[in-house]
Amino acid sequence: MARPGDQDNGRSPHIPVLLGPILALCAPIRGTWLDGTFGAGGYARGLLDAGADHLIGIDRDPLALAMAERWRGTYGDRLSLVHGTFSTLDAATDTPLSGVVLDLGVSSMQLDLPERGFSFQKDGPLDMRMSQDGPSAADLVNTAEETHLADILYHYGEERASRRIARAIVEARARQPFTRTLELAEVVARCLPRPKPGQSHPATRSFQAIRIAVNAEFSELAQGLAAAERALAPGGHLAVVTFHSLEDRIVKRFFQLASGAEANTNRYAPARSETTARFEMVTKRAVAPDEAELTANPRARSAKLRIGRRTSAPAVTLAPAALGLPEPPAKKGRR
Repeated sequence: MARPGDQDNGRSPHIPVLLGPILALCAPIRGTWLDGTFGAGGYARGLLDAGADHLIGIDRDPLALAMAERWRGTYGDRLSLVHGTFSTLDAATDTPLSGVVLDLGVSSMQLDLPERGFSFQKDGPLDMRMSQDGPSAADLVNTAEETHLADILYHYGEERASRRIARAIVEARARQPFTRTLELAEVVARCLPRPKPGQSHPATRSFQAIRIAVNAEFSELAQGLAAAERALAPGGHLAVVTFHSLEDRIVKRFFQLASGAEANTNRYAPARSETTARFEMVTKRAVAPDEAELTANPRARSAKLRIGRRTSAPAVTLAPAALGLPEPPAKKGRR
């Protein structure tokens, strides 16, 4: 969310969500921290200002790192930037980390730039690539089979009208391939009832699903959680901010399994063996923004924060299925 004068004076043009609770629950902020979703640098600045000795910022978007050049000198060698994905964050340093923060999903900076193609409300090229390379959203919607599109919309966007929308996309692209965001948004909107006041745009779930597929966000998340577990020193914190139920479900499941807090819902099932906890939960349940934060930043309304503290137990890499990752069938081209 932009604030007057932010871009002119070099300050971050967007407000980091739930930064206050992260700083409070992880205090004291010391040692080396890693921000795996650097974006506009809001978390990085907050952690450095709170006392982190060194901050490593990782982002797959070259634009994010380029924008940081205007202000990174303020922190000298306390701030290091890495172009890459957080799925391999443990390769970014040999120093055991005191903390890792991950702010999942698309950044406000990307949403606010029509040319990045993430917004269904602003016309731009149908892109959605966070890294600005590889197959784009246009490539996906113009080449994927109808059944694969429907699976993506259903599994990644929880869109109940997925088959109807996929059919409409295939029929529309037969007349003319999709190249613009509003072209796709209009086709999706025609498949759904007109929203009532206060309801989200009809294309919200479909755009979310396509974005997740284009950027392989769920597999990135599973790998990133495992990488954070490997990289954290005993006592180090892992703070994860999510923005929709699918992300939060994966993070919640990860912490349940890693902390030994998984409930046995079937009393007739064999008793589970004792699990050596690899994390202790700092947050017993997800933390949501308070009224003051929502007033300052309405985009935070769906955010949830979960924090775990690393123990000295050896790291374990969980299979994606154990985390409940929604996985549609392998991609197929158009026949």
